[in-house]
Amino acid sequence: MKLSMNIISLVVLLAPSASAFTNLGCSRAAASSRIFSTTEKAAEGKKSPNAPAVNLGWDSHKAVDAVPESLVREEDGPEGNYPMRAKFEKLCREAQIKITEAISEIDGKATFQEDAWVRTNGGGGMSRVLKDGAVFEKAGVNLSVVYGSMPQEALQAATERGVDRAKGMAPGERVPFFACGLSSVMHPKNPMCPTMHFNYRYFETDGGVWWFGGGTDITPSYVNEDDMNHFHGTLKKVCDNHDEKFYPEFKAWADRYFQIKHRGETRGLGGIFFDDLNDRDPDTIFEFSKECLNNVINAYGPIITKHKDDAFTPKQKEWQLMRRGRYVEFNLVYDRGTVFGLKTGGRIESILMSLPETARWEYDHQPAEGSPEADFIDACKNPREWVK
Repeated sequence: MKLSMNIISLVVLLAPSASAFTNLGCSRAAASSRIFSTTEKAAEGKKSPNAPAVNLGWDSHKAVDAVPESLVREEDGPEGNYPMRAKFEKLCREAQIKITEAISEIDGKATFQEDAWVRTNGGGGMSRVLKDGAVFEKAGVNLSVVYGSMPQEALQAATERGVDRAKGMAPGERVPFFACGLSSVMHPKNPMCPTMHFNYRYFETDGGVWWFGGGTDITPSYVNEDDMNHFHGTLKKVCDNHDEKFYPEFKAWADRYFQIKHRGETRGLGGIFFDDLNDRDPDTIFEFSKECLNNVINAYGPIITKHKDDAFTPKQKEWQLMRRGRYVEFNLVYDRGTVFGLKTGGRIESILMSLPETARWEYDHQPAEGSPEADFIDACKNPREWVK
């Protein structure tokens, strides 16, 4: 039995049981750190620590023609490192523009549509989405700045140390937080061109706790050793510029995180993934995040340019759609960011932007032994080392 369906139908079917991740969230076991703003706030400008927590609410997003110069305001959110909040938002805005311009140039036909919104209790965001291009079926890059409070279970979804960070809080008490991040997914049309995802984020919670998270990963339909060597090699160079332990640790972390447990395979062929990173000075980690963002196109762009005009068969296109089905399964069932967004009243269009427009499921499909499809499944079941 073969089944092809529009992803919206699947969202309606599975959304009530989704536990996943898109805009912001995740985790790393590292020592807890406390930081404070380098600019003292006037006493009258501070929020009372006993002020009730604010939930974002599904209807709290107001569309605007243009976002303010900055979505980060010193008077909003829990006490914390305001300069870092502003600096990280600026980094995300600049990266969003550079990456979307580069992808538009590679596509050569479609341009990105921008939607902007603000929230009454602070923050907002910008979504840039390209549809039905010459190269990309769908590509999106989302900026989000969020102030609010989350249930303790949402904090647990956002980081593996969620329970620890809620220690001392009464049952049911909400956790005030700030989050800023840039996330993206690119779905090309040609099955020889891989899908790519990245997400880089900065979090603070009440009490001065902070951390960085992020990563860049790739989901092809077929194994191409040269492409994977280029992609992973680019990420390794970035990591090695900051800490030679980063690439092996974050590569292994990506292989674990992107596991589709009910399939016993990974979503794709990995990349790097890190979270709860606060074991060194925040400015040092900021520079690492910045270099990661600045190398997204260097890692991904040449692969798309190389394969965007490759010939392919209808069977290869069917296989690509089946792998997209796996992509959807991971995002709706396991991805922590989707759960975080849903539990905190995030903007639905942005949360589900990562899903492809089309996907495919076939009952009990088994690739032929020795086929390129079987080789790809083996690489997903037994993660490989790609950097020679």
